[in-house]
Amino acid sequence: MYILLISIVIGIFLAMLFLNVYFRMKVFKVYGRLVRAEVEFDASHLFNTEKMATEILPKYPAHQADILTFVRHIRYSIRMASILTGLITLFGGILMWYRHE
Repeated sequence: MYILLISIVIGIFLAMLFLNVYFRMKVFKVYGRLVRAEVEFDASHLFNTEKMATEILPKYPAHQADILTFVRHIRYSIRMASILTGLITLFGGILMWYRHE
């Protein structure tokens, strides 16, 4: 059982590492296009859809698809990293409890 738990934690950690690299490549590609087009917005726009739709998208209509793609990738990356971090913590806690039994 101990080996299985360690394998699960290592597997989830590797999944988190792969996810990080994969989304960095996707995000940086879109981010590069936004930087070249001089599109500017801050973190509050990433997490507030209404604010993004009223303040940023009308200002840069030609880059709307790239902006929405960038925001979607960032949100998904944060969500998946949170889930995987929670799983690593959960299985790590189980592993610690199992080791002391």
